[in-house]
Amino acid sequence: MSYENILYSVDGGVCRVTINRPDKMNALNHQTITELGAAFDAARADDSVRALVLTGAGEKAFVAGADIGELHAQAGNAQGAADLAAFGQGVFRKLEDLGKPSIAMINGFALGGGCELALACTLRTASTNARLGLPETSLGIIPGYGGSQRLARVAGPGVAREWILTGDMFPAEEAHRIGVVNRLFSPEKLEEGTAKMLKSILAKGPVAVRFGMELVLRGWDMDQTDGETLETEYFGKAAETEDMREGMAAFLEKRKPDFTGK
Repeated sequence: MSYENILYSVDGGVCRVTINRPDKMNALNHQTITELGAAFDAARADDSVRALVLTGAGEKAFVAGADIGELHAQAGNAQGAADLAAFGQGVFRKLEDLGKPSIAMINGFALGGGCELALACTLRTASTNARLGLPETSLGIIPGYGGSQRLARVAGPGVAREWILTGDMFPAEEAHRIGVVNRLFSPEKLEEGTAKMLKSILAKGPVAVRFGMELVLRGWDMDQTDGETLETEYFGKAAETEDMREGMAAFLEKRKPDFTGK
C-alpha cells in the first residue's frame, strides 16, 4: 500500500519505519496505526529484511501519544473505545511477533501510545533528551495498547504501577536505569549507536536470533521449569541447523562465520 503518515524503506537487510507527522508530534491516529500494521506485514513477508528500526520524524518526538481527538470522540462509548484499543493492540502485536528483531530508536517524546509502541519492539535505544511515560491517567483513562502488560514484563510491576498511577514523564536516563531503554546515546550519536547495535545483531546466526526472541517472548508467562523445557526444545532445533554447523566450524577455524539463516 502507499503510505501517507509513515516512511518505509529497506536497505542492507534493515527495514526502517518512520512515523512522519512531525507537525502533530507524530501522534498515532487510526490511519497511522493502519499504515504501521501494513508496514509490519510487509517487513515480515520480505525475506530480505532481517531487522527493523522504528523511529519518529523530526527532533522533538518519537511518538508523543495517541490522537486525543479520536479518543475524545469515543467518550461515553465503552464498546467504541474497547474496539479502538483492540485494534491498536492487534497492530502492536504484529510488531512484537515480527519474527525479526526490532529496535525503537527513541529520538524525543515517547508518551502514551508512543511508549507502548516502543515497548512492543524487541529492544529500545534512546537519546539523552528523550522523555518516556504513560500519562493516560491524567486524562482519566488508562493505557490501551498493551502498555500496562508490557511495561510490567519489561521493568517489573512496581515500575508499571508508578508510571501508570503517577502519569509522570521520565527522563531517558531513568528509563535506561530501570531497563526500559537498553542503550542510551547523546542525540548526535543515536543513529550511530543504534546502527552499531544492529550490526552486532545481524552478525549473529539468524535462526538463533529468532529462537532467542521467541524463547523470551513465550517464556514470559511460564514458570521456570516449563521455560527450561521450552529452552531444551529450541536448543535441540538449533543444533540441527546449518547455521549451528557453520558457527561452530568458524569458531574452530578462527574465522568469521558465514550464516545463511538455515
